[in-house]
Amino acid sequence: MNPGWIQALLLAALLVVYLLGRSAVRRFVGRWGREHGIAEARILYVTQSLQLALLALVVVAALLTLNVRYGQITIFLTSMVAVLGVALFAQWSILSNLSASLIIFFGFPYRIGDVVKVVDKDEDIRGTIEAIGAFHVQIRRPCGDVVSYPNSLILQKAVIQEPRPTPAVPAARRFARRSGRG
Repeated sequence: MNPGWIQALLLAALLVVYLLGRSAVRRFVGRWGREHGIAEARILYVTQSLQLALLALVVVAALLTLNVRYGQITIFLTSMVAVLGVALFAQWSILSNLSASLIIFFGFPYRIGDVVKVVDKDEDIRGTIEAIGAFHVQIRRPCGDVVSYPNSLILQKAVIQEPRPTPAVPAARRFARRSGRG
């Protein structure tokens, strides 16, 4: 069999693997997110991030399939990482917040609507979680202020979940429940 045909078949197989992988990531993250009550916007963000990582792996595999030598790929990737490293050195917090948002998606035990307190010695951060974004968690304080707390810091600090206030039940209904009349 002609080596060109083998390469074409391998590239076609990589394309199929990529398409199946994208679909599997979308289904897994979507199902997991819905089961855990995560907002659709967050599910979409995590899905796109994981699909981008899959694309990078498939591109590297395709380059290896096309007989681009490993040394050439390594030189290109290390050069790219070096340039990005220098360019993004001052922006390391952005990268840490993005990676922290993936950890929060899969492992953060609190959801939108939960009342929490972030243990921070400098500031009393207590309130209701309103949004969990790619870079920060928004917490609305009882006074109405909204605090945007970075994802990387919320993973480093202790977070205490406070009980939700129970709605007041009128005395007549409480009596009716206890006496079996209601």
